[in-house]
Amino acid sequence: MVTRSGRDPEPGIEHVARDVTDSRRLTDAARGATAIYNCAAPPYHRWTSAWPPLASSVCAAAEATGAVLVMLGNLYGYGPVDGPLTERLPLAATGPKGRVRAAGWERARELHEQGRIKAVEVRASDFFGPGVTDGGHLAARVVPRVLRGKPVSTLGDPDAPHSWSYVPDVARALAEVAGEERAWGRPWHVPTAPALSTREMVDRLAAEAGTGPVAVRGLPPAVLGAASVFSPLLRELKEVRYQFDRPFVVDSSAYEAEFAVRATPLDEQIKATVDWWRERSATTG
Repeated sequence: MVTRSGRDPEPGIEHVARDVTDSRRLTDAARGATAIYNCAAPPYHRWTSAWPPLASSVCAAAEATGAVLVMLGNLYGYGPVDGPLTERLPLAATGPKGRVRAAGWERARELHEQGRIKAVEVRASDFFGPGVTDGGHLAARVVPRVLRGKPVSTLGDPDAPHSWSYVPDVARALAEVAGEERAWGRPWHVPTAPALSTREMVDRLAAEAGTGPVAVRGLPPAVLGAASVFSPLLRELKEVRYQFDRPFVVDSSAYEAEFAVRATPLDEQIKATVDWWRERSATTG
């Protein structure tokens, strides 16, 4: 696990402190690896400046070591679309964050087609599940309030259907495609449960926690605009607000037709998430 600061030792994990944009040092850390998983993400407001050197460095390390480059991508590169999201859609984002993420994959794909690296991208929707604390959709700003029976505020239309990527399923898909040569050279969508609105997900979480019903309110655009004056994160979310203002549904049938990983049943996702947050609250308050 390569991070800027490193971390304390954990069973089965070697933590290494590196600046990932330093391709020479990253290559040294990756010597002997079967696969390099690019799951890094710069701070949201620095994506346009930080992503290009990061992506370039990881590609260089993959070329130097021969390891399969497995990129964890998202759905920003498609931009606003009508209908379900499939891997066949063009990368037609008009916003800067969508364009920079699309460019990272396009460069890796180009190098793959030239035979210089082996690359594959796994694309996920908004993260959900045990361990997911960052972000405001179904993470630290929402789930702890649900466990206390408190109202929650969400971005966009709380009743718009939305796909949620369960983090354990994301990890299993990343691991699976690394060992499947027929997966390489193209993107795949993480196996994902049927889309549910934010309100429906909150209702499920509250029912599991025994705290429901919980009120769910969409943040009015004026409130979001005022708050973004003080929050770089909220300012950046304006570009992708469309994902929550209308249906945002992932089609993962292509992956499911080829490989073994399937989406964890939703009831299990909900229970594991509530259990994790309860344990976290008991130990950290």
